[in-house]
Order: sequence, then C-alpha cells, then structure tokens
Amino acid sequence: MTPSAIDRDAGYRLLAEMAGPSTVESTLTGLDSLAPGFPDWIVTALFGGTYQREGLALRDRQIANLAALTAIGGVEPQLDDHVRNSLRIGMSPREIVEVMVHLAPYVGVPRALAGLRVAAGVFADGADGTGSAGDAGDASDSGGAGGAGDADGTAPGGAR
Repeated sequence: MTPSAIDRDAGYRLLAEMAGPSTVESTLTGLDSLAPGFPDWIVTALFGGTYQREGLALRDRQIANLAALTAIGGVEPQLDDHVRNSLRIGMSPREIVEVMVHLAPYVGVPRALAGLRVAAGVFADGADGTGSAGDAGDASDSGGAGGAGDADGTAPGGAR
C-alpha cells in the first residue's frame, strides 16, 4: 500500500495563501479554543494531505469544493470561505457563478440559488479574494450581486 504524503507545514502555507494569514489565525484560534486540536487536524489532513496530491490543479480543486458545498447545502459559512478563496487564487466571479448555474440540473434549483446567494454576498462585500475591496462584485460582467440575487437575499423576481 502506498503511504499518503501529509505535509503539515505545506498545509498551513497553502491555507495562508488561499485564505490569508489573518483569516487563518482568527478562524483557527477560535475553533481551537472550542475543539482543541481539531483545526490542526483539518489543516494537516486536508490542506497538507488531500490538497497536496497530484492530479488536480488548485483551481480545479476549488471548483470541486464549490460544487460539493453547494450540493450539500446548509454550509454557507464554508461556501462563503471557498468563494473568497476561489477569488484569491484567480477565479473570476463569472466562473464562480457559472459553477453554481451548472449545478442546477444536478443538485436542484434551490441549492444552486442558495449557492448564488452566498456568492452574491461575497461579491457585494467587494471581495477580491485578497481581503480588500475590489471590483469582483461588478455585476455587469461577472454575474455578481445583480445576476445572482437581489439585496434582500432573494433570487431575481423574488424567488427564494
């Protein structure tokens, strides 16, 4: 059996690259105070293990994450983080929106709309993936807030 390669340090470096050092510190510290050791396991096993495997580019892994989290539903905080991470690694808002739209026939329109609402919220925050305001929410070319849902969290036309 081939042993899995797990690199704890690589996991922390990758997470800092994707989410930003301040986000990592605030998120991990809070979670560690609630569940000691659990955030280290997450970072080591996922970002230092699964993410380090060959065969998929980081962008492709993010598309898979967006799809899985949208399909699961009820994990909006994690989906929000992965939308931000996707922007940070260079995905455009339009690509993120298209992932959600593409999912509709597979996971259902309500789940796709819920994913679009999360993405629209990130775009409306002006998130550009770097933790600063940017133009990622420009609905004219990105399918941002105007294309994914109205300001009150409803889909266009008032659907939820």
